[in-house]
Amino acid sequence: MSEAPRFGTAGLSDSYRVRSFDPQAMAEYTASFGLTAFEYQCGRGVRLGLDKAAALKEAFDAKGITFSVHAPYYISMSSLEEDKRLNSVNYLLQSCALVKALGGRRVIFHAGSCGKQSREAALEKALDTMRRAVQAVDEAGYGDCILCPETMGKVNQLGTLDEVLALCSVDERIIPCVDFGHLYARSQGTELNDETAPADYAAILDAIAAALPGERAKKFHAHFSRIAYTKGGEKCHLTFADTEFGPPPAPLMQLLKTRGLAPTIICESAGTQAEDAAALKKLYEQG
Repeated sequence: MSEAPRFGTAGLSDSYRVRSFDPQAMAEYTASFGLTAFEYQCGRGVRLGLDKAAALKEAFDAKGITFSVHAPYYISMSSLEEDKRLNSVNYLLQSCALVKALGGRRVIFHAGSCGKQSREAALEKALDTMRRAVQAVDEAGYGDCILCPETMGKVNQLGTLDEVLALCSVDERIIPCVDFGHLYARSQGTELNDETAPADYAAILDAIAAALPGERAKKFHAHFSRIAYTKGGEKCHLTFADTEFGPPPAPLMQLLKTRGLAPTIICESAGTQAEDAAALKKLYEQG
């Protein structure tokens, strides 16, 4: 029997009512939806104490739930300013320290934007920063951590699928975080819409397999939510109830099952991420 995907959430849904820091309640809540993954959000900085991380690890381990960490949003591996690129490496190191304390391995991050430079120049800077990050991670003793550059939703951001796969080529431990909602939004709905989704999902999975043969392609990281867009790409995250925008989840779940793929899929719906992650899992099980 092939390994199944892990389904989880980015943070906690609005339906989680406990206001104090309660690792046991958080773990029980997540497990009640049948979920086995949780992405701890550090978008505004890595601020969780290691003692609290250890308490979370214990509670979530007991429920069979694995952690990933989303690194700070202000990482910019493609910045024209070298100081910002070097600071980005430090933010990744901070995120690695936290994910290890949580018992996880995967650190998800945004590579940055193109700014006033060409996409090619921005990618070259990001590739250089990526190499420095891998070296720094090894030197800090975090060599078992997995860095995951994410596909991005705004047109001017560095983060097409090809750009992310290029970053993954720096080291065999790097795997992509494929945000399907972002890819839909940056195409302004011309890809991954209700009509084209089956073929588009297949093409994305084919591209990952061609670039990253083996386990990296089978167990890639993913984000999923419906996302509204404007001419510039991503506008805002939606819920599965908001069907005006895509991408549709069912064709992707069917393909993952048919192909025997086992990514970690983190739902980023706006306030209903646990409920919608459970819906994703159900769609996958239905095949």
